[in-house]
Parts: sequence; structure tokens; C-alpha cells
Amino acid sequence: MGHAAAPLPCRLVAAAYRDEQEAPDKVTRLGAGVDACLFASPIPYDLARRSGALTMPATYVQLGGAALIAALGRAVMDERIDPRRVSVDVLSRADVEEAYADLGLPSGGVQSRDEPGATGTIAAFHERLARQGSTTGALTCLPAVAERLQAADVPVVRVRPTSAAVRTALHTAALLGAHHRLEESQLTVVLVEVPTLREPVRRAAPRHWRDELRLSLHRLLVQEANRINATVTAIDDHSYMVTATRGSVSAATEGFRVLPFAARVRDELGLAVEVGVGMGRTTHDAEAHARAALARTQTGKQVQGFAVDREGRALVPAPRTPLHGGTAKPKGVEVLARLAAKLENGDTVVDAEGAGKMLGVTSRTARRLLRTLVDEGLAWPLPPNRTPQPGRPRQLYRLIVEKLGAR
Repeated sequence: MGHAAAPLPCRLVAAAYRDEQEAPDKVTRLGAGVDACLFASPIPYDLARRSGALTMPATYVQLGGAALIAALGRAVMDERIDPRRVSVDVLSRADVEEAYADLGLPSGGVQSRDEPGATGTIAAFHERLARQGSTTGALTCLPAVAERLQAADVPVVRVRPTSAAVRTALHTAALLGAHHRLEESQLTVVLVEVPTLREPVRRAAPRHWRDELRLSLHRLLVQEANRINATVTAIDDHSYMVTATRGSVSAATEGFRVLPFAARVRDELGLAVEVGVGMGRTTHDAEAHARAALARTQTGKQVQGFAVDREGRALVPAPRTPLHGGTAKPKGVEVLARLAAKLENGDTVVDAEGAGKMLGVTSRTARRLLRTLVDEGLAWPLPPNRTPQPGRPRQLYRLIVEKLGAR
């Protein structure tokens, strides 16, 4: 005979509630303090799932099968109830028909309702059928509903989980939590590429500007990496590799819904970046998956491909952060031509305030238009001026007016 499997080390955290409607709030309060949630029945599980509160694996104690058959056994002991003519809540029709088939009983006279609802709504469902004579009693999975039906003098039997169902659910929850822990610590690589720095050096873009821009970007990425306990490595003159865990990257990207680091890089350096996120059992595997994700992002065929799991599958949902602004902005060449016409003394360096005055728009709109020029290779963001004054440093842009003559 084989040895019994060692029990999984775990700690149970109780979250009691008076009504199933409180389940989402309880899950939110627990937050990251738990690795998996176990609900007493499908109702609180469904409420928490629908509310979006579930950010971790979850399961619930099954009330079909043996639990329903046990309830039918207790119903037989109540001479007022005919098991062939009862109403059942929470459980699916398939669960009801399966249990009746196992007992050799017809289920045609059984009324079932599996839609979630308030306690009063579900109690009214049972009571109405009993008053009409359509049923002889109720089988309910909800304690509050049972109390209301007893007060209304409607014969009722609680569907309670069996000891075996509770043991199975506890074991399942422990396995889900352990697997979640392993996934959260999974090695994750984030590749960050800067299209502007990838372009060949030209007369219009002096090398020292590129070097200062790289230093500013590297400093920013190190600051962001320190926030999530990650490391940054410069791969070449236009790309960086950030090594972290899946859990830390997921927390920094709202569950891979926003591009990591992209917003701050755009806000502070005026740069658009391309991002690929990959996971794997080794750094080599994670980097390979990150490169595959980056390639999908660069081709523009699969926006959601910015993140790939360790099996090579693209993660969804797609990131919310767009790579560009709204579609109503003027084309970059038109903006550059309008600015070039207003430049004085051949000075091609502007900031958002000055560009706004030239274009007749607000500084905020001008800042967005200047970033558009950067995205299209028509301007270079200069390293921010570090001044002793408080607030965001003034961002300067070098307009590459030479490109107007090449078009």
C-alpha cells in the first residue's frame, strides 16, 4: 500500500457573513491576504465573480449530487412533502435531473430555479408554488430562505453539504492556492524597446542627445523596477530587459491590462516604447516568450500579444493603454510644417507651452502633438531640465525640420 500524501501546509482565514450579498465585500477586504477562496455554496461564489472582486483562484462546496440526495432523503421523512413535487433553488436543472435519475424518481414535477437573486425573491418563488398547490414543499440551499419559508409555514428542507463534499472542496482550494503561489513566483521578463533610439544616427540627432536619453530612460526603468523588486539590464543601445516575478508584474499592470512602464516613459521623457512580456521556467524561456510577444506588438497584428505565458499563449485582455492618442489629431508632418513656419532664428527646440502658442492650442494638446512627432520620428525629446523649482521639469523637443524637405 502507498503512503498517504503529505498534507498541504495552509492556513484557513474565516470570513463570516449574515447574507450571501456580503460575499464580494468580504473578498475585497481579504485582498492579497489569501491565495484562494472557498465559498460555502455557488451563490456567494457567483456574486463575488460577477462583481469583479475575485482576483485569485476560487471554488465552492458542491451542493448537488450526494448533498441533494441526502436532502431528498430527509424530505421523505416529512410526511407533508412528496419529493416528486418540490421546488429547488440554486442547483442547476442538470444536477436535479441527475440526482432524481440516480434515485429512480421522475423529475417532471420538480420546479427548479438556478438564477441568483435576493433572499426575498427566492423565498417568494418557493412560497408561490406551494400556495398554488404546484409543489408540496421546498428544497433550498440558502439558510435565510429556509428561515423565511418556515415562518410562512411552507414545508422546507435545507440542502446541506456532505462532509465528503466539504473535504473535497477544502482539498481543491488548497491545491488552487498552492498552484497560484507557484504561478505568482513564476519568472517573468519584460523587454522594453525604444523605436526612436533604434533608428540610425543622423545629423539631425547628435549622439550625445541619444546618450543622455538612454541614461534618463535607464534611470527611470531602474526606479520602476525597484518598486516591484525587479532588475534592469541594458541589452543594447535601444532595448532593456526587466526581470521580475509574474505576481509583481501583474500587480504593476492591473493584471496585464496596461503596458508596464509605458505611461511614465511617455509622461516624463516623451518617448513611445514597445513592450513584450514573457514567462517561463528559466530566464531563457521567459526571454524567448517576451521576444515573441514583442514581435506581435511590433507587427500590430495582435495587440494582446504584449504578454505571453510560459506555455507560449498570448494573455488577454488586451492592454488598455493606447500606443497613440485619439484619431482626431493632425498628422505629424502637418504639425511639423506648421511649427517650422513659426520658428524664429532657426531655433528648432520647443516646449509644450511654446508649441501651443504657435499652433493656437492648449499646452496639454501641444504636449500630445509633440509626442506624436516623436512617435513618427519627426522630433527628438531632449533629457528633462533638472531645475530647483518644484513640479514637473520642462520637457524640450528638438524638431527635425530636415525631414520636411525629404518628403
